[in-house]
Amino acid sequence: MTAALACLLLPLIPNATVVPAPAGSPRSFFTGKYRNLFGESGKSDAQIKAKIDAAYKQLFYGSAENERVYYPVGTDLAYIKDIGNNDIRTEGISYGMMIAVQLNHREEFDRLWRWADQKMRFKTGPHQGFFAWRCDENGGNLADTPASDGEEYFATALYFAAGRWGSGGAINYRKEADSILDAMLHRPSGQTASTPMFDLKEKQVVFVPTGDAATFTDASYHLPAFYELWGRWAPKDRQFWLDAAKTSRKYFRRAVHPETGLASDYSTFAGKPTKPPWSSTNNSDNFQQDAFRVASNIAVDYAWFGSDNWQVEQSNRLLEFFARQKPDYVSQYTVDGKPLVEYRAGGHVAMNAVAALAATSPVAPRFVNDLWNAGIPTGKWRYYDGLLYLFGLLHVSGQFRVYTPK
Repeated sequence: MTAALACLLLPLIPNATVVPAPAGSPRSFFTGKYRNLFGESGKSDAQIKAKIDAAYKQLFYGSAENERVYYPVGTDLAYIKDIGNNDIRTEGISYGMMIAVQLNHREEFDRLWRWADQKMRFKTGPHQGFFAWRCDENGGNLADTPASDGEEYFATALYFAAGRWGSGGAINYRKEADSILDAMLHRPSGQTASTPMFDLKEKQVVFVPTGDAATFTDASYHLPAFYELWGRWAPKDRQFWLDAAKTSRKYFRRAVHPETGLASDYSTFAGKPTKPPWSSTNNSDNFQQDAFRVASNIAVDYAWFGSDNWQVEQSNRLLEFFARQKPDYVSQYTVDGKPLVEYRAGGHVAMNAVAALAATSPVAPRFVNDLWNAGIPTGKWRYYDGLLYLFGLLHVSGQFRVYTPK
């Protein structure tokens, strides 16, 4: 057991009573004040801290068989494991890094980053500067391509680390973040097999930056709040990133169903649900696991920047759709609202709670309470549900914050 377990000591932000503000009004990025929905519902700072501490302790240091997803390797490495699929993903490591920086756990952050940098990063070839999205526990490459969401979270977590801890130590966090953003838009000279991670004409993130997979997008990969930060912090291409933030906000309006508010996992750049060109049999034109995160991406952008009042309308529309479902909502639908399964995933519960950051509907507190009452995910599928659960707790308590790099 490391000293990290004794250091779950970040003080909570005092209970806030902020209500959604009109577009253009100062939001969290500008004021430094983050809404605490748990506090607004009557939970004390001590109760909230205990819940977050318990989730972190279990998911990072609980039973290896049934609870944890974080696994140290040697003296200075660690990975986050997708238990259900028995692999290591850039998604998981980058999410683990983001959780670590938000909770001020530098040792865990550095271990995860070193593992990704040493085991997953392409040092040469067409994907140079990107990361293999899926590896085994020894770092063996299981999929010789990147996936865009991992790089997005890597870069932003590294920038936040530079803001929280500075870049003068063993890892130059800011330099590493800068290099990832540069790779996203500028491919090595002479390489044609790998495209930029953003379509330079559409100014949208691509699903995978190679071949046919670069011709469409994934709504849950659109992170306008992150792009807005990159537009302020990146060493170059700042206007591109600011334009990408605006483009993603417009894209969301097309990508969600006008009545249900549901988005599909994959869509065209025009926002139309789509299946991958290489497969017509999967369900990625439906609302399912990837798309859980769209609710959070929209609400967090509103909470931090408040650029678009449509984000309030959308958050209301989505939560009211789920509130109408009888006897309760489930976690897969066609985008027009036909249920496809009978279960409800923990990660879905967490992302719906984050949507309440932007929602004004009277149904919104129900989804905050659902997250409060949810158990910490365990078992075979605890990886994705567990990481989204921790994200949800941090966002809803006002503790998922922007740290401006020094």
